[in-house]
Amino acid sequence: MFHSFKNKMSPLAIAAALCFAIPAAMAASHVAPKTKSSASAAAPAAAARNYVLETGIVDGKMVFIDEKGRPNPVLRANVGDTVELKVKSGEGAEHDIAIPDLKVQSKKFDGTTGPTSVRFKVTQPGKFAYYCTIAGHRQIGMEGVFEVTGTASASAPKPANGNGNGGVADLYTPSAAPAAAADPQAVSISQNPAAVPAPIGNRAPQLLKYRMETVELAGKLDDGTTFTYWTFDKKVPGPMLRARVGDTIELTLANARSSKQIHSIDLHSVTGGHGGGEHTQVGPGQEKTITFKLLNAGLYVYHCATPLVPQHISAGMYGMILVEPEGGMPKVDKEYYVMQGDLYTKHAHGTKTHQEFDTAKMSNEMPDYYVFNGAVGSLTKEHKMTAKVGETVRLFFGVGGPNKISSFHVIGEIFDKVYSEGSLTAIKKDVQTTLVPAGGATIVEMKMDYPGQYLLVDHALSRAGKGLVGAISVSGDADKSIYNGGAKGAGSTH
Repeated sequence: MFHSFKNKMSPLAIAAALCFAIPAAMAASHVAPKTKSSASAAAPAAAARNYVLETGIVDGKMVFIDEKGRPNPVLRANVGDTVELKVKSGEGAEHDIAIPDLKVQSKKFDGTTGPTSVRFKVTQPGKFAYYCTIAGHRQIGMEGVFEVTGTASASAPKPANGNGNGGVADLYTPSAAPAAAADPQAVSISQNPAAVPAPIGNRAPQLLKYRMETVELAGKLDDGTTFTYWTFDKKVPGPMLRARVGDTIELTLANARSSKQIHSIDLHSVTGGHGGGEHTQVGPGQEKTITFKLLNAGLYVYHCATPLVPQHISAGMYGMILVEPEGGMPKVDKEYYVMQGDLYTKHAHGTKTHQEFDTAKMSNEMPDYYVFNGAVGSLTKEHKMTAKVGETVRLFFGVGGPNKISSFHVIGEIFDKVYSEGSLTAIKKDVQTTLVPAGGATIVEMKMDYPGQYLLVDHALSRAGKGLVGAISVSGDADKSIYNGGAKGAGSTH
C-alpha cells in the first residue's frame, strides 16, 4: 500500500520550482589490494533486483514512492546485478525515470499508459542520481540515489558526459528533433478580446462561484504553425474574472483527464496560500476547490504555479481578474481584454511545423514568438476590436510573460487615463506609453476622436516582427481640425 499524499506546495517546493539544485558529486568505491596475509573478500553473487515505484506528492514535493511508502528511497545493487525498475504514475501526470550516468532511460508514462519498466545490468560502483527528466520535476523533488557496491567490470561504460550530475546544461539541453508537420487537428486558442464580463455596478458583496478547467491541446500559433498549448478553459489568456472588493469567491479548478501534467492556479488577487497555488495542485482527472475573500480592488494576473512555473505560463496558462471598488467603475462605451506573452519554440519563428516548447531558450530568455491573446494575428485577423468616433475604449491589459516586460503603446492615440500597474487608485493622465511588468497589469482608457486603424504594440518594436501586433478599427467622420493628412500650406509657418 502506498503512502497517502499531501497535495500541497510548501514554500521549499515553490523555491525549488524556480531554482536549479545541483546534487552532490558521486562517491567512488575503494577496493583494497590483495596481500599475502589477507585474502580479498569474495564478490557477492550476481542477483536480480526488482524495484517497484509510484509517483506522487508528499509534503509539497513531487517524488518517487516505494511499496513501503518511502519517498525517493535509496535503491541498492551490486556490480553484476540485473536491476528492473517498474514505475507507474500515482497522480496521473506524465513522468519518466533515468540514471544518466549509467545510460539508463525509461519511456514516458502517465495515468493512461499504465506502468513502464526499464531493465539493465550494473557494471560499475558508485552513487548515481536517478530522477524524472520532465522539465521541472527534478527541481520539485523527483530525485533519489542509486547506490552500487563492488568492483567495476571490464565492460563498464564511461559516465555519460557529466550530464547526469544535475548541472543546468543537463536540464536545458534539448535533444535534436526533426520538424514535424503542423497538426491538422489544431484549433483556435486565441481568447476573444470582447469576452469581458459585465460591469459589477453598485451592489453589496456576494459569494461568487467559478469553475475552470486546465486543458492541454494543439492550437494554431501562426499560419501553418501549431503548438501544444496548456490552457485555462482552452483559451489564451484564460477567462477574465470580474468581482468587487469584499466578494468571496469559491473557485474550483479541474484538470482534464487527457492532461499529461499537474496544473494549478495562483491568483495575484488572493491573500494567503501562495495565491491558491498551495492548495490547487491538481492531477489529470482531478479537481480541487478553494475559497477566498477579495480584500483589494485592482486588476490582477493569475497563472499556473506548477513546476516549471515559467514553462506552464509561457505555454498559455495565464489570465486576469478585475476586482472593482465599492460602487463600481465609471461607465465606458467599449471594454476589451488583451494579454501579452513570450513563447519559446524548438524551431525558428515562422517555421511551418508543429512547434515544441524549448526550455533552453526559455532559460536564456530568447523568445521566438511574442503574442497578444496567444497567437500571431489573434487581434488583427481572427478577432476584431472596433469603436466609433466619440466612444471611449477601455483596455484591460496584462503581461503573462513569463519573462518579458511590455512598453505598451497604441500607435496614433494617447491614453487619456492609465490605471498604473492595475491599481484603481493610481490614475495617470495623458500617457503615451505605459510600462507593464511580467505578471503585471494596467487599465488604459482612450476617447476615440478620429477614424482609422490604431495599432497595439510593445514599443520594443522588433517584437512586432515576431507576432506582437493588434488593432482597433475606429469608424466615423473625420475631423480635419484634429488631423488632416492632405493639408497644404494651411496656417502659419514656424
